[in-house]
Amino acid sequence: MDQNIDRREFIQSASLATLGAAVSFPTFSIGKTADDSKPALLGGSKAHPGPFAAWPIADNTEKTAILQTLDSKNWGRLGGNSVVDKFEQEYSKLFGAKHALGVSSGTSALQTMLGALDIGPGDEVIIPVYTFIATYNVVTLNYALPILVDTDPESFQIDPSKITPAITKQTKLIMPVHIGGSPADLDTIIPMAEKAGIPVIEDACQAHLAEWKGKKVGNLGLGGAFSFQATKNLNSGEGGAIITNNEKFAQTCYDFHNQGQGEKSTGFLPGSSGTRGTNLRLTEFQGNLLRAQMSRVVEQTETRWKNAAYLTSLLNEIKGITPAKLYKGVTKSAFHLYMFRYNKEGFAGLSREKFLKALDAEGVPCAVGYGQMNKNSYVTGLASNRHYLKVYGEKTMKDWLERNQCPQNDYLTNNESVWFFQNMLLGTKKDMEQIAYAIKRIQKYAPQLAKA
Repeated sequence: MDQNIDRREFIQSASLATLGAAVSFPTFSIGKTADDSKPALLGGSKAHPGPFAAWPIADNTEKTAILQTLDSKNWGRLGGNSVVDKFEQEYSKLFGAKHALGVSSGTSALQTMLGALDIGPGDEVIIPVYTFIATYNVVTLNYALPILVDTDPESFQIDPSKITPAITKQTKLIMPVHIGGSPADLDTIIPMAEKAGIPVIEDACQAHLAEWKGKKVGNLGLGGAFSFQATKNLNSGEGGAIITNNEKFAQTCYDFHNQGQGEKSTGFLPGSSGTRGTNLRLTEFQGNLLRAQMSRVVEQTETRWKNAAYLTSLLNEIKGITPAKLYKGVTKSAFHLYMFRYNKEGFAGLSREKFLKALDAEGVPCAVGYGQMNKNSYVTGLASNRHYLKVYGEKTMKDWLERNQCPQNDYLTNNESVWFFQNMLLGTKKDMEQIAYAIKRIQKYAPQLAKA
């Protein structure tokens, strides 16, 4: 299996083929369950023989929603009695936010908020180096300078201690990402930004219903971005949303995503997004599909949370496996990804590549996850982009490459990081036990697997 496969393609193909104190589970001792059978790569049977939950999950609820929209003849939100309006009301209530805005993707949600903040040439935006490329793209689409901050390897989140040193007079926005659906350290980041007078936008595209001290993420900064792309925990194929508790910002975001025009108008009323705007609207089909999908999202989030807690308790028994840390403020993770660190010293020196190959053979899908975005030619090429050279000059762009050194992320992604996927956490306790057993069995036979 190609360990560098895109996360979205991987989850789709896989579908076809401590935590909160309130959560407690009976102890499962791997040692009592493990036997002497060989790993699948050495001729044994798979530790997890059956498929994990298929994704997406849908039934007649979704079929009815799509047909209702089809028959309504009202397929775009600018018509009367908009389904997207109803979705936004329900979504804002679900998240405990005053305002919600449906948009065409998670990327569009970020792009809309950067547009509403008038981010542009000469501005700097602080983002984590460990994130999906969309976080970077929305900054460069505005010809602003993305400043990549190193990773806290224990949590896989942006290292808050590295944010203040990255702030300059040109910094206009801090954009933490709740990677894998687990909140970044908001108790450190928000006060830091407030002290510097810089707004915070939460990239919560992977973090539906994740909580920080009981409050849904996306509510703690000026605004939060969410994605409904096909692999996300709330799914309409493509789509996204913004939540905010700032009425003026909500209005400006609406105007920007609606070609710079006024609030839910059928004409061309003056907007408040300055002199820029575009079309990033959510369709009625997506809005109604999301309303159907929301009927399950709370229960699914609870299932992932509880299964992740149980899996963590099992993996904590295995030397060389370290589940990603959740910060003290995390009262719930969405677990879009289950992330952990692999230390080959606990596996007789078995390389991570061979560990992943053996784990995949056991029927447990896995991947290394994100790499070194700051060293990707797509990103480093920005230093020679003619538009950026015109705006910033050769020296600034050369210095920008130096500023983006992230040694902690380099080590994590080169040596330790491993992902499981959200659909795997929709299974049973037995599924979690089989995952842990697969790892334990690989550990036991690591010397033989290293030679295989």
